[in-house]
Amino acid sequence: MPKLPKHLLVGSTEAYSGKSATVLGLGLQLQQRGLDMAYAKPIGTCPSESGTGEDEDVRFITQALDLASNRVRPTLFCLDEETIQSQLASSALSYRQQLETYVQGTGEDLLLTEGPGTLEEGILFQLSLPQLAEMTDASVLLVARFRSVLIVDRLLAAKQKLGPRLLGVLINDVPAAEIPMVESQVKDCLERHQIPVLGILPSTPLMRSVSVAALVQALDAEVLSRPERMDRMMVEQLSIGAMNVNSALRYFRKAHNMAVVTGGDRSDIQIAALETSTQCLILTGHLPPKDEILSRAKDLEVPILSVDLDTLTTVEIIDRAFDQMRLQEPVKVECIQHLMDEHFDIERLIAELSLQPAVTA
Repeated sequence: MPKLPKHLLVGSTEAYSGKSATVLGLGLQLQQRGLDMAYAKPIGTCPSESGTGEDEDVRFITQALDLASNRVRPTLFCLDEETIQSQLASSALSYRQQLETYVQGTGEDLLLTEGPGTLEEGILFQLSLPQLAEMTDASVLLVARFRSVLIVDRLLAAKQKLGPRLLGVLINDVPAAEIPMVESQVKDCLERHQIPVLGILPSTPLMRSVSVAALVQALDAEVLSRPERMDRMMVEQLSIGAMNVNSALRYFRKAHNMAVVTGGDRSDIQIAALETSTQCLILTGHLPPKDEILSRAKDLEVPILSVDLDTLTTVEIIDRAFDQMRLQEPVKVECIQHLMDEHFDIERLIAELSLQPAVTA
């Protein structure tokens, strides 16, 4: 009978804290040390557009870690409206028995499980993070996005709910100016309360960026220029071109890797944007740009998107895309690997889990 693997459940205090990126970074580090791991995401939250029912995060992480099929556990269900309505109607869906076999293993050293987006998500199905940890005898690594020193309150509350199963925390997306305070005061306070701080990751614009392709999808935009560049162009900032051209130029020159939203009839703003660090132009009102704009954008390899929306609606959709940024760009894989190598104490994690790495990095 295959040995039972160690089980690490990665959760977060709020959605979009960097949980999937942490799972990927951990997986890469563990593989570098010769550890055989399996990956699971019981609750699907990012269904594939293909309609296959496959979670996009599962597909991407499986591919990025080059995992064999017997090292990937199936998603139990997708947390969508249809599944929730079925549960509300009958409370008939039960996954406890499936979870008993979920952690049996096929010879791997560690089962790395991506948990729900919050401590409460999934509680309708009796699969919240604390419930999952208890049912599968898992240790928990909690990812928390830094917003203020109130992060301490959230993590102390999480400790109360998870108890000794809380193996440690990773504090993510810390602004450069706040890092000294977090590394001293916040970390010291948490460690005094028996909450090990295994990593403090600095804010990185690239990890908070979205691809032009993702904006095209979110906006249902028509691509007028350089569609082949959409997957490679990463947007880190949003600028709105609604002022006079001189003010716009001063504004644009301060930005980096931006998307510029402006009216399709504002050729002066469009030219100004193309002369600065612009990753794409987003033209509102479904008005076509002039031929010279299209020609210049083609020469500079800048995609132009046209949307049948007003500026306010366009900006709101893009803001949501930034808030719900996804990992699924290869450049982000390299970035998270570097961040985890530099700022996460993988050796402490391995020791806490009593794993025996085959190689020493």
